[in-house]
Amino acid sequence: MSRITVPNVASATGATAEVYAQVKKAAGSIPNLFAAVGALSPEVLKTYLSAEGVLASGTLSKQDLETIKLLVSELTGCDYCVAAHTMLGKMAGLSPETLKQIRAGQPTGDAKRDALVHFVTNLQQTSGTIGAEEFAAIKAAGYTDGQLAEIAFAIALTVFTNTFNRINDTDVDFPPVK
Repeated sequence: MSRITVPNVASATGATAEVYAQVKKAAGSIPNLFAAVGALSPEVLKTYLSAEGVLASGTLSKQDLETIKLLVSELTGCDYCVAAHTMLGKMAGLSPETLKQIRAGQPTGDAKRDALVHFVTNLQQTSGTIGAEEFAAIKAAGYTDGQLAEIAFAIALTVFTNTFNRINDTDVDFPPVK
């Protein structure tokens, strides 16, 4: 059960109501994560949504973005985001088996995706500057310097939502992950 009490979204006013309307227009509903963040700080939610828009207009595919977000959420231990990005990954065209393999850090049969999983896992599980061989491997897989910036940005945005959900114990309002 969520730790932070969120007022009914229908009673929101001002900046909170505005950002809720933006979310509802884009998603059709207001997920519990966005309801909580928007109630507490509509400017944070507005900034997050803007950042996600920038990321979506980049050069990484939706499948790449969902691979990153699902993997980071799994490694962080955020059940809310694992459920969300499993659903969004399916919507982006990733098979249920591929999603399971990403979460487990197992090969998916797609060399480029597997290089991305390895790279993101290495970034999340180590500290300090990555080794030259790690950099060379992700470049050899076909990722550009610009996409490396997008990968870092996707990780950062996912860590934000993971961290908030871990603090709040946000009620999961996405299909359960098996």
